[in-house]
Amino acid sequence: MTHKFTVGTTVYFDGGMLSPAARGAYRIMRQLPVERDNRLLYRIKSAAESFERTAEEFQLSRGE
Repeated sequence: MTHKFTVGTTVYFDGGMLSPAARGAYRIMRQLPVERDNRLLYRIKSAAESFERTAEEFQLSRGE
């Protein structure tokens, strides 16, 4: 499995119903290693927040 997004890419994050995260534009900071469960994970950061979040690839779409 390979990551769809590269470091530095702007993406739109939709955390879903259970996530308290702000939806909107985020920048990919890191691609995390693929583990045994085959989930594609990223570290993302919003300009509106002072910290990074972890997001699964299905929660992200191409930003503008």
